[in-house]
Amino acid sequence: MVKKKILIVDDDPDVRLSLQLRLAANEYDVISASDGVASIAEARKHVPDLMILDLGLPAGDGFSVLERLRVSGKLSSIPVIVLSGRDRVGNWDRVLKAGARTFSAKAGGEREASGGHSVGPGRTGPSAGCSLRFSCS
Repeated sequence: MVKKKILIVDDDPDVRLSLQLRLAANEYDVISASDGVASIAEARKHVPDLMILDLGLPAGDGFSVLERLRVSGKLSSIPVIVLSGRDRVGNWDRVLKAGARTFSAKAGGEREASGGHSVGPGRTGPSAGCSLRFSCS
Protein backbone atom coordinates (compact mmCIF):
# COMPACT_ATOMS: atom_id res chain seq x y z
CA MET A 1 0.00 0.00 0.00
CA VAL A 2 1.31 3.43 -0.95
CA LYS A 3 1.50 5.88 1.95
CA LYS A 4 -0.41 9.14 1.62
CA LYS A 5 1.90 12.17 1.54
CA ILE A 6 1.27 15.16 3.77
CA LEU A 7 3.19 18.42 3.44
CA ILE A 8 3.45 20.37 6.70
CA VAL A 9 4.21 24.07 6.22
CA ASP A 10 5.02 25.97 9.40
CA ASP A 11 7.86 28.25 10.44
CA ASP A 12 7.82 26.84 13.99
CA PRO A 13 10.10 23.78 14.12
CA ASP A 14 8.30 22.46 17.22
CA VAL A 15 4.95 22.45 15.42
CA ARG A 16 6.49 20.76 12.37
CA LEU A 17 8.15 18.10 14.52
CA SER A 18 5.03 17.43 16.61
CA LEU A 19 2.81 17.01 13.56
CA GLN A 20 5.45 14.99 11.73
CA LEU A 21 5.81 12.53 14.61
CA ARG A 22 2.05 12.09 15.02
CA LEU A 23 1.42 11.65 11.31
CA ALA A 24 4.40 9.35 10.70
CA ALA A 25 3.23 7.19 13.61
CA ASN A 26 -0.03 6.76 11.70
CA GLU A 27 1.87 5.69 8.58
CA TYR A 28 1.73 8.89 6.56
CA ASP A 29 4.72 9.98 4.49
CA VAL A 30 5.51 13.46 5.85
CA ILE A 31 7.34 16.26 4.07
CA SER A 32 7.89 19.68 5.62
CA ALA A 33 8.72 23.25 4.68
CA SER A 34 9.34 26.32 6.83
CA ASP A 35 8.34 29.16 4.51
CA GLY A 36 6.11 30.08 1.60
CA VAL A 37 8.70 29.66 -1.16
CA ALA A 38 9.88 26.27 0.12
CA SER A 39 6.28 25.08 0.43
CA ILE A 40 5.63 25.57 -3.28
CA ALA A 41 8.95 23.92 -4.19
CA GLU A 42 8.14 20.89 -1.99
CA ALA A 43 4.59 20.70 -3.36
CA ARG A 44 5.92 20.66 -6.92
CA LYS A 45 8.55 18.07 -6.05
CA HIS A 46 6.31 15.67 -4.09
CA VAL A 47 2.68 16.57 -5.07
CA PRO A 48 1.29 15.75 -1.60
CA ASP A 49 -2.16 14.31 -0.94
CA LEU A 50 -2.72 17.00 1.71
CA MET A 51 -1.07 20.22 2.90
CA ILE A 52 -1.27 21.50 6.47
CA LEU A 53 -0.48 25.21 6.18
CA ASP A 54 0.29 27.98 8.66
CA LEU A 55 -0.67 31.52 7.62
CA GLY A 56 2.17 33.44 9.28
CA LEU A 57 5.16 32.37 7.21
CA PRO A 58 8.34 34.10 6.07
CA ALA A 59 9.00 34.34 2.32
CA GLY A 60 5.33 34.47 1.38
CA ASP A 61 2.48 34.05 3.86
CA GLY A 62 -0.09 31.27 3.79
CA PHE A 63 -2.47 33.32 1.65
CA SER A 64 0.15 33.71 -1.07
CA VAL A 65 0.80 29.95 -0.91
CA LEU A 66 -2.93 29.27 -1.34
CA GLU A 67 -3.06 31.64 -4.32
CA ARG A 68 -0.03 30.03 -5.97
CA LEU A 69 -1.52 26.56 -5.49
CA ARG A 70 -4.85 27.64 -6.93
CA VAL A 71 -3.29 28.87 -10.19
CA SER A 72 -0.82 25.99 -10.57
CA GLY A 73 -2.33 23.22 -12.71
CA LYS A 74 -1.38 19.99 -10.94
CA LEU A 75 -1.07 21.65 -7.53
CA SER A 76 -4.56 23.20 -7.58
CA SER A 77 -6.19 19.93 -6.49
CA ILE A 78 -4.12 19.54 -3.28
CA PRO A 79 -6.49 19.82 -0.30
CA VAL A 80 -5.25 22.35 2.27
CA ILE A 81 -6.00 22.55 5.96
CA VAL A 82 -4.94 25.86 7.48
CA LEU A 83 -3.54 25.46 11.00
CA SER A 84 -2.67 28.90 12.31
CA GLY A 85 -2.32 31.02 15.40
CA ARG A 86 -4.13 33.86 13.62
CA ASP A 87 -7.66 34.79 14.65
CA ARG A 88 -10.02 32.23 13.15
CA VAL A 89 -13.03 34.57 13.26
CA GLY A 90 -11.25 37.30 11.32
CA ASN A 91 -9.70 34.97 8.75
CA TRP A 92 -12.26 32.14 8.26
CA ASP A 93 -13.94 33.52 5.13
CA ARG A 94 -10.69 34.69 3.60
CA VAL A 95 -9.06 31.28 4.12
CA LEU A 96 -11.97 29.41 2.53
CA LYS A 97 -12.21 31.85 -0.39
CA ALA A 98 -8.48 31.36 -0.97
CA GLY A 99 -9.08 27.65 -1.45
CA ALA A 100 -8.44 25.96 1.90
CA ARG A 101 -10.76 23.15 3.01
CA THR A 102 -10.90 24.30 6.62
CA PHE A 103 -9.20 26.45 9.26
CA SER A 104 -8.08 25.18 12.65
CA ALA A 105 -6.67 27.52 15.25
CA LYS A 106 -3.37 26.82 16.99
CA ALA A 107 -3.52 27.42 20.69
CA GLY A 108 -2.78 25.87 24.07
CA GLY A 109 -2.27 22.13 24.13
CA GLU A 110 -1.53 19.50 21.52
CA ARG A 111 -5.20 18.50 21.09
CA GLU A 112 -6.15 22.11 20.50
CA ALA A 113 -3.28 22.55 18.03
CA SER A 114 -4.71 19.75 15.90
CA GLY A 115 -8.03 21.57 15.67
CA GLY A 116 -9.57 19.69 18.56
CA HIS A 117 -9.45 16.35 16.80
CA SER A 118 -7.08 13.46 16.53
CA VAL A 119 -4.72 13.44 13.55
CA GLY A 120 -4.87 9.75 12.84
CA PRO A 121 -6.59 7.31 10.50
CA GLY A 122 -10.35 7.31 10.78
CA ARG A 123 -10.53 10.59 12.70
CA THR A 124 -12.49 13.31 11.04
CA GLY A 125 -11.63 16.97 10.92
CA PRO A 126 -13.65 20.06 11.77
CA SER A 127 -17.17 20.64 10.52
CA ALA A 128 -16.07 21.80 7.06
CA GLY A 129 -16.20 18.17 5.93
CA CYS A 130 -12.54 17.30 5.59
CA SER A 131 -10.92 14.36 7.29
CA LEU A 132 -7.31 13.39 7.51
CA ARG A 133 -8.27 10.14 5.75
CA PHE A 134 -8.54 12.23 2.57
CA SER A 135 -12.27 12.03 2.21
CA CYS A 136 -12.65 15.77 1.71
CA SER A 137 -16.01 16.74 0.30
